[in-house]
Amino acid sequence: MYWTKPLSDLVLTVDSITLIIGLPANLLALYTFIQKIKQQATPLDVLLLNLNISDLLVHIFLPLRMKEAADMQWTLSYFLCPLMGYVIYTTIYNSTLLLTAISVERYLGVAFPIKYKQYHNPRLAVIAAVLFWVVTMAHCSFVYIVHQYESKNESNDTQHVPLTRDSCYMMFNDKQLKIILPFRLELFIILFCIPFIICSFCYIKLILILSRLHTVNHKKRCRAIGLALVTFLVFIVCFMPFNVSHLVGFIGWYSPSWSVYTLLPITFNACLDPLIFYFSSSTLRQTFSKFIAGLIKKLEVLCFWRLFKSSTLKERLQNSQ
Repeated sequence: MYWTKPLSDLVLTVDSITLIIGLPANLLALYTFIQKIKQQATPLDVLLLNLNISDLLVHIFLPLRMKEAADMQWTLSYFLCPLMGYVIYTTIYNSTLLLTAISVERYLGVAFPIKYKQYHNPRLAVIAAVLFWVVTMAHCSFVYIVHQYESKNESNDTQHVPLTRDSCYMMFNDKQLKIILPFRLELFIILFCIPFIICSFCYIKLILILSRLHTVNHKKRCRAIGLALVTFLVFIVCFMPFNVSHLVGFIGWYSPSWSVYTLLPITFNACLDPLIFYFSSSTLRQTFSKFIAGLIKKLEVLCFWRLFKSSTLKERLQNSQ
């Protein structure tokens, strides 16, 4: 990939918005979940906390990509390049698994409330979260496997990729493509399609069940619909383009040059996940309401103080005249 000015501006714009909006929201969610888990942890709290950690990892590495976009070349340590890719890819697929687990947890709680209470144990959620991290980290280690072939100039390979580069996003040689394209197809099927199908089934069934229960209040039904819509939005807008590029690349046996643009909605997902936290956690809704109320109160005090200083200054000027 070669940097262009429009691409650089686009990356800087999207990543800046993601940092400005997503980072404070995720930090607020992190504080809320930690406090909630200290008091009384639920399986949903554990899953949301791990999803929150995935988003924060994206925020940590976003400044590296923003620097690359600003310089229009990779000027940082060679070690950080595969590490950034490894972390971002891991968080992508870890998020899909966690969102799927959240949908299953919500569905079971409504469809099978009695049996669900018997197995309502946060330890099971911890085991599932650890398993998700292990699976995604192991899968995404292919980033380092592919990088091993980057600097090797085989006798039958006329393309030599140097250790220094204009972009962290690699242009793969034939040997790398033989490794990465089948593996990308597996990621598309196992870590995107299957979770998306399960997630769709759970939320559609959940909405249908809630629509038949007249005892469920309107707010709870709206929150369930909001959670389902935001989750579908994350899967379709944020995750689908990136994963479709894997399928297109495997069919055509090449790495699509446009796939670099699909990383933008992937990182923007860190702004949308706080909406999932909001619709899923009553504790976070309360914390968010208190935060907004406190912020409004501080703004009112600040505005009042400025008006007071302005009126005092005018009186002094009038008295001096």
